[in-house]
Amino acid sequence: MQQSNMFDYKNYRYFKIAVVIILIAFAAFLFFEPAVGHYGGSWLGYTLGTISALMVLWMTWYGIRKRRYRGTGATQGWLSAHIYLGTALTVFVTLHSGFHFGLNIHTLAYALLLIVVISGFFGNYTYMIYPRKMTENMGEDSLDGLLLRIAEADKLARKIALLMPDEINNVVLRACRETSIGLSLIDQLSGFQPNCPSARAVQELTILGQNLAVEQRKLYRELYSIMVRRESLVKRARQDLMYRARLGIWLYLHVPFTVGLLVAMLAHIIAVFVYW
Repeated sequence: MQQSNMFDYKNYRYFKIAVVIILIAFAAFLFFEPAVGHYGGSWLGYTLGTISALMVLWMTWYGIRKRRYRGTGATQGWLSAHIYLGTALTVFVTLHSGFHFGLNIHTLAYALLLIVVISGFFGNYTYMIYPRKMTENMGEDSLDGLLLRIAEADKLARKIALLMPDEINNVVLRACRETSIGLSLIDQLSGFQPNCPSARAVQELTILGQNLAVEQRKLYRELYSIMVRRESLVKRARQDLMYRARLGIWLYLHVPFTVGLLVAMLAHIIAVFVYW
């Protein structure tokens, strides 16, 4: 039996609920046009706005409440509702506005809502894709373990390189000194170092090894094998940091913009009741 996930939870329960309430909202918008026209201050606008505000508060509460659940089923249920009802929320808010936008606090709240929803979709995507990729990339290894193996490879490669011609020794030293792994956030998110010294060293060693004397080729093959293995370890370490960074970066958008949305929504409500 195929295990359910957040999208098909309970036979698409929350997808069906979202579709129903979206259709109801559209039907109300099309068949019950207020005398003053569609805008946020009409009776329909107030109704859709109230529902939207309550949904925003519920969505925000979800971010706190989900961390209290221990069971997979409960978490999947809340996440499924969050995804589908969050999508429905964008429809409700759009209809609530009556498609009237401008340079004001009301449109700012709407824009922040869209950012929060889009960043939420990206967060769901990352948690669906990257944990599996992290497992495939690391297997039973850990990031600390990879870094330790890279350091050991550096030490051994330098030791062997001292017995080789200066050109080879310099290539190995440069690779060991200049290779960086996730020094900046950009490096972590991209997962690579431009003109990677480790990859360049392997390419240069391939060429330099063609002109070695016979008695040096055994050492060269050992050194080359170490540098190739070292390059693979560096790639895996960078991939792991990339997946971790991409799993976390969306929260730096989602959480602050959610707070901004709550503030803007409160300002929007106050402005409506005080000035309208």
